[in-house]
Amino acid sequence: MIDPSSHDPSSHDPAAHDPAAPDPAAPDSAPSAPAAELPFDASALEPWLRAHLPGFAGPLLIEKFPGGQSNPTYRLRTPQHDWVLRSKPGPAAKLLPSAHAIEREFRLMRALADTAVPVPRMELLCADEAVIGRAFYLMEYVPGRILWEQALPGLSAAQRRAHYLEMNRVLAALHRVDVQAVGLADYGKPGNYFERQIARWSKQYQASVTQPIPAMERLIDWLPRHIPALARDDSRVCVVHGDFRLDNLVFHPEQAQVLAVLDWELSTLGHPLADFSYHCMAWHIEPGQFRGIAGLDLQALGIPSEREYIERYCASTGFYDPEALQQDWNFFLAYNLFRLAAILQGIAKRVEAGTASSAQARQSGAGARPLAELAWSFAQRAA
Repeated sequence: MIDPSSHDPSSHDPAAHDPAAPDPAAPDSAPSAPAAELPFDASALEPWLRAHLPGFAGPLLIEKFPGGQSNPTYRLRTPQHDWVLRSKPGPAAKLLPSAHAIEREFRLMRALADTAVPVPRMELLCADEAVIGRAFYLMEYVPGRILWEQALPGLSAAQRRAHYLEMNRVLAALHRVDVQAVGLADYGKPGNYFERQIARWSKQYQASVTQPIPAMERLIDWLPRHIPALARDDSRVCVVHGDFRLDNLVFHPEQAQVLAVLDWELSTLGHPLADFSYHCMAWHIEPGQFRGIAGLDLQALGIPSEREYIERYCASTGFYDPEALQQDWNFFLAYNLFRLAAILQGIAKRVEAGTASSAQARQSGAGARPLAELAWSFAQRAA
């Protein structure tokens, strides 16, 4: 078992988590691989489920979701019920000690079950590799909508506004969770969050350079010297999702209600403004560059302005004065764009090495330079 107090999610291979990839547990990500192609003995799983999962009855059909290279994810179907199984990619002996920590995901979502943060119900965690050759956990399958386009085509202006305000509400609810009360006080290292993250992603970028990106070098120098007081304030330590965005949420089939937050692989204890400003990058990234809404007529679409969105978050959490936050906002955007560029550069390195060859990986890797240049433009405004 991994020591949760020593785990730093940024110690993962940054290319293993592609922020442009679909979440494999998303209800409308169609399963692709039949049982004959599974990397484990499917016939060994059914008797284990019969013995450990109350009410389970076969026959069992197992289908692999696309994506999920870091932690492969499967849909389990029976005539009565569906579940989602998320596993490590192999036995622990063949993996890096701090990577693929599905135990952390299971622990976190179980801890959040009785909070205002909607998560799938956790069913079982199996650390016994004798069952299918790798650790795995089982959670409920949550039917609903995954909305991939930030502009929400097909919805009315009123519906778009309601969906955006619901995202805001859920993220504020996450940051208000009392980590002591839910047993997550040791889920990450407290304090100096931005300093540690800037150092970590600087090293990750430097280890994965393919073609030098001057903007990244400037940011590596600039960011640690310009951390504002709000970012140094460690009084608001909270659970940070690490990749909170529209397409990591399962919405109700018809209503503007989030039924489940997915993809907690980068979660830890950290600073709420790191998480919130990451989420707000969408207002500054054009739709064709990455998933964003920059340049769109937000008023006509019914999407709140970034300023209103910040004010809503500040009112919901009670943490910050929106005017004071606006003064430091360029730093937070520069930091998060730098972090995302470092992640994408890791993917570019894997493409160059031949360990990632999909068109999606190539497209993701190519995004590092423009995001770094955008990050530097915000740093210049903050200076």
